Amino acid sequence: MFSKATEYALRATIYIAKKSSAEKKIGIEEIAKAIDSPQSFTAKILQALTKENKIVSSVRGPNGGFFLIEKQKKLPVRSILQAMGEDEILEKCVLGLKRCSEVQPCPMHEQYKSIKQQLIKLFVSKTIQQLADDMKDGEIFISNKKQP
Repeated sequence: MFSKATEYALRATIYIAKKSSAEKKIGIEEIAKAIDSPQSFTAKILQALTKENKIVSSVRGPNGGFFLIEKQKKLPVRSILQAMGEDEILEKCVLGLKRCSEVQPCPMHEQYKSIKQQLIKLFVSKTIQQLADDMKDGEIFISNKKQP
């Protein structure tokens, strides 16, 4: 549904929310390993998420790393999509048609309309913290690696 970059952005943000605090910052190497993403690609994604400290905060230096403040943890998951430039995916026609509407529907419009509304509601109502809280060790995963 989303690009690889956005998938990794979602995973990284959830991981950082779960494992970090203003006192305990997480390094790029740990984040990349936890979400099963190449380190250089993860760095590029985190750069987008830390722009103006909107989604993720960061501190440079030997005691630096990434973390989320309480305000960021309360953001809706959709804010991650917006930071990655992919929030319009939730609004688009499932077939990718530009002119699909109630007046000029695509063949899947009626069936997909309620699903689309549910997706939008999910991404707007769920917070980053709620997803982090839902992550239970050994039960809910954010990596494709085989779990021990």
